[in-house]
Amino acid sequence: QVQLVESGGGLVQAGGSLRLSCAASGRTFSSYAMGWFRQAPEKERELVAAIGTSGSTDYPGSVRGRFTISRDNAKNTVYLQMDSLKPEDTGVYYCAARPVYRTKFEYWGQGTQVTVSS
Repeated sequence: QVQLVESGGGLVQAGGSLRLSCAASGRTFSSYAMGWFRQAPEKERELVAAIGTSGSTDYPGSVRGRFTISRDNAKNTVYLQMDSLKPEDTGVYYCAARPVYRTKFEYWGQGTQVTVSS
């Protein structure tokens, strides 16, 4: 089992940057694919970045070129660098872990609020 704790959220002006961190417990962090999701008010939760155990990454078109996900297996931490932020990036950002033998993310953090003002 994995426990996840996000940090780094806050208030930023449009065009600014934030870096989110997600610290994971456990000794098998490197065997999990990791993802960042966000949920805006009255909207469904959506995946904004994912990174596999090999370091391969994937982004939806709405954030590609602005967001960068990375992982440091030695620190059991995954990061989300967010640049050129827009007001529509506002939401609660969640870190999630997926065992490589599963098809769904099974472990979730408590979330961190990101607010982008115009």
